[in-house]
Amino acid sequence: MNVNATPPRDLPYPPESPDSRPRTGSSAARPQSLLLAFFGNHALDEDPICVYSGSVIDVLARVGVGEQAVRSTLTRMVNRGLLLRQRQGRRMYFGLTPLATQILEDGRRRIWETSAVNDDWDGTWTLLGFSLPESWQRQRHDLRSRLTWAGFGPLYNGLWIAPGPVDVTGVITELDLSAYVKVFHARADEATDARLMVRDTWDLDSLAARYADFTRCWSNHPDAGTGDAMATRLRLVSEWLGIIRTDPRLPEQHLPPNWPARQAEETFHRVAARTEAPARLMASAMLDTVPLNAP
Repeated sequence: MNVNATPPRDLPYPPESPDSRPRTGSSAARPQSLLLAFFGNHALDEDPICVYSGSVIDVLARVGVGEQAVRSTLTRMVNRGLLLRQRQGRRMYFGLTPLATQILEDGRRRIWETSAVNDDWDGTWTLLGFSLPESWQRQRHDLRSRLTWAGFGPLYNGLWIAPGPVDVTGVITELDLSAYVKVFHARADEATDARLMVRDTWDLDSLAARYADFTRCWSNHPDAGTGDAMATRLRLVSEWLGIIRTDPRLPEQHLPPNWPARQAEETFHRVAARTEAPARLMASAMLDTVPLNAP
């Protein structure tokens, strides 16, 4: 599958609550996450195309998602402006909207072009302070979700922090919160224990456990490069994104020893490389697609 685009509410890129996320290796991944992974894998790099709903249903069935769940999720994604419908004859096809394309391009950069470990930190931090009216629960939730995706963590209740220079102009503008948010770029004073600050701000134990689980699950995966490569790659990409979307990419010097992200990333790329060609062959044989009509 392939941050200036700001994900809308309920997309898989802003993180879900930890309790709602399936463990790595689980077949119970959210249908919308899998559907976006599907379109990112098979529609993002092509000339704009639409995929027949029956093809989508067949592929998602390979990862344990039933037909009714796929159909209802496709409908919700159309209503949220992520997919568009295109009828040809008696068949219904689905393609990416510009918004979904932007989001998937962002996800692709995060997956394929950005290391899971921040080893080139410039020593600066981005601080974002906000104070919203008490009744703005939805705005507060949306802001926190987008900040987490951008690598921020809560230093204090209304003060969030992220390593390095982070441009959140698009987030603030899209949420119409310019009057309620202040952003600064700074360096920590010598009196600040940066390691303690990092441990207090981010749940590193939980994140490390997810990376370790991923490595254990995929290091000796029976379908890694053989068997149903299309389903394997779909689960692989969806599960990897589920982890890295909650990883703030903290400076390597502030992480615990033997941080497991690098090994997990190597595992991901190894399985991804082994499944790429066979998955493309399967897709070319299985997927019924048509060109996306210009709006």
